[in-house]
Amino acid sequence: MSRALPVVTVLAGIVAIWYAAAVWMNATWAFDQAERAGQTVTWAEVIPQTMDQARPLLPPPHQVGAELWKGLFGQAVTSKRSLVYHAFVTFKGTMTGFGLGIVVGVLLAVAIVRFRVMDMSVMPWAIISQTIPIVALAPMIITLSSQLGLTGRDIPKAVIAAYLSFFPVLVSMVKGLRSPDQMQLDLLRTYGASDAQTFLKLRLPASMPYFFASLKVAVAASLVGTIVGELPTGAIEGLGARMLIGSQFGEPLIMWASLFAAAILAGILILVVGLIERIAGRRMGVRA
Repeated sequence: MSRALPVVTVLAGIVAIWYAAAVWMNATWAFDQAERAGQTVTWAEVIPQTMDQARPLLPPPHQVGAELWKGLFGQAVTSKRSLVYHAFVTFKGTMTGFGLGIVVGVLLAVAIVRFRVMDMSVMPWAIISQTIPIVALAPMIITLSSQLGLTGRDIPKAVIAAYLSFFPVLVSMVKGLRSPDQMQLDLLRTYGASDAQTFLKLRLPASMPYFFASLKVAVAASLVGTIVGELPTGAIEGLGARMLIGSQFGEPLIMWASLFAAAILAGILILVVGLIERIAGRRMGVRA
């Protein structure tokens, strides 16, 4: 209970600020309507009107919660209106990009640790690549994919997701592979261990804590990349597409519900990565 109290307190504060901001932003519409009707209204009359507007500037929490519940549980999962359906579409793109990002990040990390020339040449460019805004890069990736004949919307989304997810894996794996100290490396050399044996018996196991820590960041980044990739592709499926549809058609409740569905999906993915980390730790003899 003592651990949950700070979390609940912060959550209650966020909800209170959210409600206050909703009243302040949505009151403009209520006052405008009263002015057009030639009426005078008080704040006591306006506040209830800010809680149930069809298209509020800022939906209050209970409206977002109701729309989220309807999208998750009020529709058949095969319906195009179901957030579960759209979350699964985004999930597929996220996992494809996540897997590709892991492969690229790990291979580059191994090459950087093994070859000094890779460290001097590739690592700076990997760092520079993360300074490019993904919103500006996404249309370029889509256009390039089309020019290369890579049709379909899934490939550009996967590339964008991989672009965001490979870097945390790369940096953490480089740190992890270099974490063994010189005494440990010298000990293996006295035993006549080859470079491959040193890598498999020492460097790779030592990098696992760094690797799994990076996966939690990478999977969230991959989800963001997938959602961003859905925006300029003209996609009609996926959480990013639902956010765009809500924005274009003036349906803020759809946009906010999709945003929270994406947050729930991110939380689930991070929990799954944490579960896999604990299972792998037990198999490697790590004590909790």
